[in-house]
Amino acid sequence: MDALQPGQGPLRSATYLPADPSQVLWGRLPCEADSPVLTIDPGTEVTIDTISHEGILEDQGRDPRAFFGGYGVEVLDDAVALAASDYDRGDGGPHVITGPIHVSGARPGDLLRMTVLETLQRVPYGVISNRHGRGALPDEYPAAGSTVSIFAASDGEYGSIPRVAGGPHAARFPLHPFLGTMGVAVRGSVRPHSVPPGPHGGNIDINLLTVGASLYLPVQVEGALAFVGDPHFAQGDGEVALTAMEASLRATIRFEVVAHEDAVREFGELVGPLAETSDYLIPTGMNEDLDIAMQDCVRAAIALLRARYGFDAEHAYAYLSAATDFNISQVVDLVKGVHARIRKADLE
Repeated sequence: MDALQPGQGPLRSATYLPADPSQVLWGRLPCEADSPVLTIDPGTEVTIDTISHEGILEDQGRDPRAFFGGYGVEVLDDAVALAASDYDRGDGGPHVITGPIHVSGARPGDLLRMTVLETLQRVPYGVISNRHGRGALPDEYPAAGSTVSIFAASDGEYGSIPRVAGGPHAARFPLHPFLGTMGVAVRGSVRPHSVPPGPHGGNIDINLLTVGASLYLPVQVEGALAFVGDPHFAQGDGEVALTAMEASLRATIRFEVVAHEDAVREFGELVGPLAETSDYLIPTGMNEDLDIAMQDCVRAAIALLRARYGFDAEHAYAYLSAATDFNISQVVDLVKGVHARIRKADLE
């Protein structure tokens, strides 16, 4: 496939937000003091280019053409431009964030609903890295104490990686593209680090947020100031090596505002992200301690069942134990994540 260079190829929406250096943040997330790069009405669909951080980071040479040169692949012009710019990430994270987007009428107390309508692979490849002594086994990998970046090829439906360095591509796995980072701005004038997720969303890395899924986020500032980034072609629950198959996407998102009174009726008083697919309601829990993240997710699930379906707490707790899977979203982003998959068919 040809790369989806900025402004080229399919653009589903008439409203298009490219990822040029003037319209992204690198390593930090938007805050209340930031000016929007786009203002839209509720219900607007926006086609957004995102850039993977893999191949542009300093420990990879900050030169994507050189980094990917040995693989004979086309490199995205906006990735080259950002890497070549004087953008200083400082002590921020690795992620490239497109936005923020002001959604007119969104007020604190409302929910912002972000629905994924389309994800197009901008390139036929991605990278899976282990670095910084993070990951699920930080005292064991990287074994040599340096960054290990594994090139992964895509045929559009499946990804593949070699069994050993320099070997033939031997592991083949299905792709399910999604945005690892979706969120709203926090109050104040301090931009959050891009790595740990929180009530604002951010780097939640829930792999169920594929086409058709929605993410609900409590609005913290006027206009929400929404953002997206950290594109993936695939990720297993846990994301144990630090990154999954990181690769640039062109995503179309519909932005809607759920008024506070409607939000409370539908979901209760949300204090953090809630995802929804055609099959599942997906409450979340996040904490540096995985046990507490699990407990918070269970509490969020109980509160959701009480508000939406009229359960009392004891019966909600019993149902969750009998019928709901609790999955580890990721364990590599400082703040660990757990999400529940509550089957809507069981309740409706």
